[in-house]
Amino acid sequence: MNNLLRLEEGVARIVVDDPWTLVREVDAELPSGPLILPLARWLEDPRQHGVWLGPDDEVESLKPWFGQLPLIALDFPSFRDGRGYSQAYLLRTRFGWSGELRAVGDVLRDQLSHMRQCGFDSFAVREDKSVEDALKGLVGMSVLYGRSVIEPRPLFRRR
Repeated sequence: MNNLLRLEEGVARIVVDDPWTLVREVDAELPSGPLILPLARWLEDPRQHGVWLGPDDEVESLKPWFGQLPLIALDFPSFRDGRGYSQAYLLRTRFGWSGELRAVGDVLRDQLSHMRQCGFDSFAVREDKSVEDALKGLVGMSVLYGRSVIEPRPLFRRR
């Protein structure tokens, strides 16, 4: 996957060799190698593949497979669609997902800091954008007032 950023020990890095191939179509012919499959296709054969969820997919449906899932990708069909933030937050907080959580789709620099606060640790930046420029978007804000996956205590509790 091109234009991929990943957080490694809290530091954002550009990923040069990403082994995963995102398959968007349910009925597409599958290439070889590690795949990220749409939920409907993944449910047919959940072994050793990652899964991607659209905004309308329920994250709860994956709970029985958390132990064997290597990666969950959440789709942002448009930068205006924020349902992926809620899905990520639920996966990290309510369901305790600790594996790789990847943002895919219309992922832009301005969204990355907030995505990180919601629990994403890898970001497939839109291919027509500069991954080097997007890397700057992960620097984030120096102080967060509200709670997040990274810092569950609000600012007034941190004093």
